[in-house]
Amino acid sequence: DSFEYSPPINLAPERETPTNAYSIRSGTTITFTGCSFGGAAIWQYESLKSRVQSYFDDVKADWLEKIRPQKQGDLRKQVNQWWNSLSDGQKTVTGIIAANALVFCCWRVPSLQRSMLKYFTSDPSSKALCWPMLLSTFSHYSLFHMGANMYVLWSFSSSIVNMMGKEQFMALYLSAGVISTFVSYVSKTAMGRFGPSLGASGAIMAVLAAVCTKMPEAKLAIIFLPMYTFTAGNALKAIVALDTAGLILGWRFFDHAAHLGGALFGIWYIIYGHELIWKNREPLVKMWHDFRSRGPGAGGNGSI
Repeated sequence: DSFEYSPPINLAPERETPTNAYSIRSGTTITFTGCSFGGAAIWQYESLKSRVQSYFDDVKADWLEKIRPQKQGDLRKQVNQWWNSLSDGQKTVTGIIAANALVFCCWRVPSLQRSMLKYFTSDPSSKALCWPMLLSTFSHYSLFHMGANMYVLWSFSSSIVNMMGKEQFMALYLSAGVISTFVSYVSKTAMGRFGPSLGASGAIMAVLAAVCTKMPEAKLAIIFLPMYTFTAGNALKAIVALDTAGLILGWRFFDHAAHLGGALFGIWYIIYGHELIWKNREPLVKMWHDFRSRGPGAGGNGSI
């Protein structure tokens, strides 16, 4: 399972939260979610628009590869072969994993500790209102914490991207990270339990919940106990029940509110959000198409 916890750092976070902090953060959550899905729709349009040109470029590259003398032990060729062996989902989450690894390395730099605590952990009492809502979802202080989260993300990457496409997946993932952080803020404030937390758990819970909701009869297993299998639907129920119990009973090692926020957003998106958001992206895409058609180098008014 993935989790979030407070980093063991001897630095006191700044705590001068403006009285309108929650108005700002709720507005940020809504705006960021809208921009994520809007950007994903435009990204998908641009991907489709360039696919024909990419096809001819690939044909040319394949032809040149056949006539070019092959080098033995060519590192670049080996990397390309490894990359081409990955699924679309694995390729998509590789960038996310790399970003998490980079932030993990930054935690090891002493001169960056105060900035990392301010911007890469989520604390409702912090003066940094908006950036931590996103940046904390790419932040891990413990190698085990990061490894567990990235393993879960990698495991579900092929299923979620096959189900949604890379553009919609990225919008879901980024939005879930911000939404789960906001839910964590609300929970901590309501319970009076302030303190920094960090991790990709909320976003990953949305991915896990989306896959389990869409394919409830799929069989899952725990890595250390592969002989015991269970359905995805039952796994999701157990995880939600565990995090609900943890939130009610005040367990503090995991950020259960962030887990629940991400999971509930993933469930909601599969049942309602896809129809309400993604299937209604056509006006935005048409607006973007018209803008691109009028712009310099548009190359005609054809549509895709």
